[in-house]
Amino acid sequence: MSLRSVIAPVVSTLITSERLRARRAGRAEKLRARRGRPHEIHYFHQVEDPYSLLAAGALPALAARAGVEIVPHLVPPPPDWAAPERRMLETFARRDAADLAGHLGLAGQDFGRPPAPAQAHEAAGKLAAAIAEGRFVADAAAITAATWGGAAVAAPAADPTESLRAGDALRQELGHYLGATFHYAGEWYWGLDRLHYLESRLDGLDARRRDGGPSPQFPRTRLRLMPELAGRLAGRPLELFFSFRSPYSYIVLPRVYALAAHYGAELRLRFVLPMVTRGLPVPAAKRLYIVRDTKREAVSEGLPFGRIVDPLGKAVERGLAILHHAVGQGPGAGQDFALSFLSGVFADGIDAASDKGLRQIVERAGLDWAVARPAMASDAWRGTAEVNRQAMIDLGLWGVPSLRFGEVSTWGQDRLWRIEAAMIDAAANL
Repeated sequence: MSLRSVIAPVVSTLITSERLRARRAGRAEKLRARRGRPHEIHYFHQVEDPYSLLAAGALPALAARAGVEIVPHLVPPPPDWAAPERRMLETFARRDAADLAGHLGLAGQDFGRPPAPAQAHEAAGKLAAAIAEGRFVADAAAITAATWGGAAVAAPAADPTESLRAGDALRQELGHYLGATFHYAGEWYWGLDRLHYLESRLDGLDARRRDGGPSPQFPRTRLRLMPELAGRLAGRPLELFFSFRSPYSYIVLPRVYALAAHYGAELRLRFVLPMVTRGLPVPAAKRLYIVRDTKREAVSEGLPFGRIVDPLGKAVERGLAILHHAVGQGPGAGQDFALSFLSGVFADGIDAASDKGLRQIVERAGLDWAVARPAMASDAWRGTAEVNRQAMIDLGLWGVPSLRFGEVSTWGQDRLWRIEAAMIDAAANL
């Protein structure tokens, strides 16, 4: 056992500690109350970002809460390190935002074509003027939507250069890199997918909506698992592309397993190598946000998370060799080992790079260590990982977890409802 594997779980436990998070939030609230300040929510808006278009529409209801003040900022597109495979990301984001808008009942948005640079700059100028005049919350959605739709909006404009620079600098200082993000008292919330966490936090501080609307605006979507459709998809494949270094892959696994089991689909585990081994960087700010965000999501799903020993390198390679072997023993064996490995490195503080740690992961998955250990000598898994990576790229996806059922494919554990909707449609029409 290395010194790193001893220290890492201690550090990650502190970073993800719910008790420490609650203490930080409590201190921030006491300081705010003592100073007589409102609940200041910093919102970072990117004109070219389809998620910002959706988020802007939620601002008036957020501002309608007692004692809440929205402090808006304009930001440019994220840096290259934060947007790997930028063209694919932008194409997917438009499709995904349209799916999300339909799911949430937000009609009338046009995500077909992003604004040209000149249009985005002009819209940013109008939004900069709106910020200066205190009109941003009321006007941001209309100005951004018109820009995406190619229409002109008659509104005062200012030079947005300094506003964009200042917004970007503050976003970096506070520790994020994307648009459509909310920052409140030390915590980040990305887009409509995480807005419910912020609104629930405000509810707990008695900053409730004064307009009588629902709280939260967009509750977390849970699996439906419709009883009348159970078992109808026997033999239909459900593909999961995942990585042994992805915390989001860990927290989606139990739900994917439940989805396949309920509807009778054949789950195909399609592992890929971690992003960094594929030349896609994951800098510290991104890693820190992902870990803290995953902790929130894990708590919501009732999963342990936080005692982390990063499996990058030897641990991932050894794990994938055994997974490749386990899948050959039957789908159940592969599923049990994948979950045992991911929970081991992200929740239990197990060093999968050591024989002792990996043996623990193997044996609690019901596999024989004496049989699994020799499987690590084979490199056959590498060819499978590359085939899986190429299949994922061919779908217009690049990150994990990604899923496909029939003609529907999507990225992210937040979109499992999209896959279930496709499965329900297929099952209902058999």
